[in-house]
Amino acid sequence: MPAAKKPGPQVKDDEQYEALRDEGMSKEKAARIANASAAEGRSTIGARGGHAEDYEDRTKRELMERAREIGIDGRSKMSKSELIDSLRNH
Repeated sequence: MPAAKKPGPQVKDDEQYEALRDEGMSKEKAARIANASAAEGRSTIGARGGHAEDYEDRTKRELMERAREIGIDGRSKMSKSELIDSLRNH
């Protein structure tokens, strides 16, 4: 069995990065979370979650704006449900 490949020097918490990737997160999102937790502590980062309004309760215009902010391509042709899926899996 081949040895596990390290994600690279830009990822500061390899263990958490790999756990997040195993959960299905994108490389970008896993690296962003792993680096934030390495800098501030896992409990601090974990306490941040859960304050945003549900995507289903937002208007399509609000979802489009959020998708633009984080750089989701093809957003102008997406339905509301496709935008929600893209935002959750970015």
